[in-house]
Amino acid sequence: MKTNRQQTQKTTIDNYQNFQNNSSDFVKEFLEESETFQWTKQWYPLAVVAFLDPTRPQSIELLGKKMVLWRDGGGQWRCFDNFCPHRGVPFSEGRIESDGTLLCAYHGWRFNGEGKCISIPQSIDKLTEEKNCSNRKSCAVAYPTQECQGILWVWAESGEQALLESQLRKPRIIPELEEYSDRVQMLTPYFRDFPYGWDFFMENLSDPAHGPVSHHNIVGNRYKDAKYFDMIPVRKISAQEGFSFEITPSIYSKVKYFSHDFQPPCCLKIIYTYEDNSKLILVFYASPTRPGWCRHIGYQVLVKNEQKKQPRHLFLFGFPLPIWLSHIMSSLFAQQDLVFLHYQEKNLAKWDKSQWLEELYLPNPQDKMVVTFRKWLEYRAGGKIPWALECNPELPPPEQDKEKLFDIWTTHTQHCLVCQNTLKNINRLTVLVYIASITCLCLGILLDTRSVTVQILSGQITTFSSALLVPPSGLFWWAIGSGIFFALVGYFLKKIKRLFYVYEFEHSQND
Repeated sequence: MKTNRQQTQKTTIDNYQNFQNNSSDFVKEFLEESETFQWTKQWYPLAVVAFLDPTRPQSIELLGKKMVLWRDGGGQWRCFDNFCPHRGVPFSEGRIESDGTLLCAYHGWRFNGEGKCISIPQSIDKLTEEKNCSNRKSCAVAYPTQECQGILWVWAESGEQALLESQLRKPRIIPELEEYSDRVQMLTPYFRDFPYGWDFFMENLSDPAHGPVSHHNIVGNRYKDAKYFDMIPVRKISAQEGFSFEITPSIYSKVKYFSHDFQPPCCLKIIYTYEDNSKLILVFYASPTRPGWCRHIGYQVLVKNEQKKQPRHLFLFGFPLPIWLSHIMSSLFAQQDLVFLHYQEKNLAKWDKSQWLEELYLPNPQDKMVVTFRKWLEYRAGGKIPWALECNPELPPPEQDKEKLFDIWTTHTQHCLVCQNTLKNINRLTVLVYIASITCLCLGILLDTRSVTVQILSGQITTFSSALLVPPSGLFWWAIGSGIFFALVGYFLKKIKRLFYVYEFEHSQND
């Protein structure tokens, strides 16, 4: 006689097979809503404001458009096409002047925060300059921006109509930060450019089954925690609002409710609700930058229960860490499935995207959300990302040099003001400790030589052989020990420094 557990599993498997095989009903469900997701009429999170350098313009990409971020004299971050209307050179190679204008470093044209050209130095006279500046062709292409919850959001269309439309839609902020402001705790945000597409980023997060295996010893144990579970839809599928699934039974102890919530175009939240009704929310933002790449911004939010207490097993949550150390630790986690996703995207590119689910074998209910995401993209969002006309839509070839895949410098450090400043301080400290090490070693030798010389002059040592037998003084050993200590500190600083440039990871070595 079958147990209740066995019967439940059989029913779940049967339901999933119906979900997977009865494609006509599945497609019908997706087509019930006639609305199509509009990729360009959306807010995208492109930067953490605290990590941006306000003294210089910075290049960024979105939907294949090359853009530049910069802060004007009023302290507002702006976003332009990275293209000077004069001769087409990139604004990101320019300067931010003391009056808060953006200067193109090719011919010195200046632009205000709205994109209006306010200075053309080569003009024959002031009247001619004003006339040329008033021509709409002299304006930079500006995009609406706003700062919210510490993130810089950019609207993907430009122009007056885009500005009006952007004011009617809110970005995908985390409402819990507003609703529970008196009992919420937020960890340091992190950002990274990943060498795989936005869709593979979201698909990866729609797959909770990979967590204990790919992130062995961080999320769980690949041998003990790769367990059966079902995924139950908890919100009707929508072009604009996405969908959500509950994982049941929870694969983590002490978690009462566990869900994944996809909110297009940029947000996927993983919500753990504990037995005392406190919550841990993992926030994953991703914006499609160019084919084969996306920009990720992520952080963790802890919502304490009504008594303002958190679960005991999360007592280390929120333990204050330096921002740079938090970024390094986040990189270690991100590397664990980076190679998978980079090559997965290239492997599946041989098929049309609508064929993927037919060509792949997805027999388990753990793949429900992945299937739903791919169907949402196909039936609700046009089947693909609408890259800008100037963008080559072809995927870049697979990167065979893994060290380049694990590159941290170009995907994070060079864009993070905090990590750049920390790296400068580490370089300075490394030089100082090596100087201290050499000084101590030289001092030790000098002290020992002086001790022997004094004993020779005082007649205590009469022959060369007896001089060799004189034991070094305590000061000698203290100086030599200090020199070795400083040398070891310098060695470890160099190891830490490397983590700002590259961090390599192999699952075969993660025991």
